[in-house]
Amino acid sequence: MSDKESEQEQLIPKLTDEIINHLNLDDLSKEDVGPDDELFGDAWGLDSIDALELIVLLEQNYGIKIDNPKEGKEIFQSVRTLAQYIIDHQK
Repeated sequence: MSDKESEQEQLIPKLTDEIINHLNLDDLSKEDVGPDDELFGDAWGLDSIDALELIVLLEQNYGIKIDNPKEGKEIFQSVRTLAQYIIDHQK
């Protein structure tokens, strides 16, 4: 396992907790969702308002800005893709 893969595996549970807490998803626990489940699919059930909240979370917690909506679509596919983006772009 590479350093980046190891870093990603460490970040995924933390990020999952942050998303659940930031979006007030009280009916969801990290055991209910996997790192590859679609954020905007059945498992997470997020919507466009939640996407804006995720952008705020990235800015507040990681100092990362997402300016390109098309880029956001790829970044927010799953917790794993989001974790990888954070690792690649964190200051």
